[in-house]
Amino acid sequence: MNSNIPPSVVVTGAAGNLGRAVAAVFRERGARLVLVGRDVESLHRAFGPANEQQLLVAADLLRQADAARAVHEGAARWGRIDVLCNLAGGFEMGKPVHETSDETWSQLFDSNLRTVLHMVRAAVPKMIEGGGGCIVNVGAQSARQGLALMGAYCAAKEAVVRLSESMAAELAGHGIRVNCVLPSIIDTPQNRAAMPKADTTRWVSAHDVAEAMAYLASPAASGINGAAVPLGR
Repeated sequence: MNSNIPPSVVVTGAAGNLGRAVAAVFRERGARLVLVGRDVESLHRAFGPANEQQLLVAADLLRQADAARAVHEGAARWGRIDVLCNLAGGFEMGKPVHETSDETWSQLFDSNLRTVLHMVRAAVPKMIEGGGGCIVNVGAQSARQGLALMGAYCAAKEAVVRLSESMAAELAGHGIRVNCVLPSIIDTPQNRAAMPKADTTRWVSAHDVAEAMAYLASPAASGINGAAVPLGR
């Protein structure tokens, strides 16, 4: 990346709590943003209208064509794609592995892994053309060890980590670094409402996750590739 030109950053799942935090941290650093969400209305509520620093793109990332369009629109607007932050994902728990339905397995692997696959298929060729870039994926601390009643989610997030490591090895020669963050439970109003008795001191703020992702995408982290960084307690 040319340090004299503000980086162009694609953020998926941008309208969510973490997406808004990531967008805010990169915006503070002067980045030009491609904010990707499921619908324009939620993006407008989160960020207002498109402007000279942000492009809003509605896309269903389970469709390869939509992921390709999001990247194409960002590259057409800013001239290149420097950073891809894959935040889009989903969570479900409650049943043991042998009772978890095919629908749940497919849903969790689609939302957490296939969305990443579709975005990197679209973004990596643009990064190679541009001479390099950074990809930061979002795993979870539960990817480090299987937990009861969370088998499908743990497996999906573990797959994100292994995919990140494989891509880091494959793309290093192209000047593209690939890392992921492994947050504990993210401290959001929704999680506090769902778990009113939880020990929130072990949780991590969306802002802290965003700061870690921005660091991994920065020149200061130029020596970090293929890392899975745990966040929270």
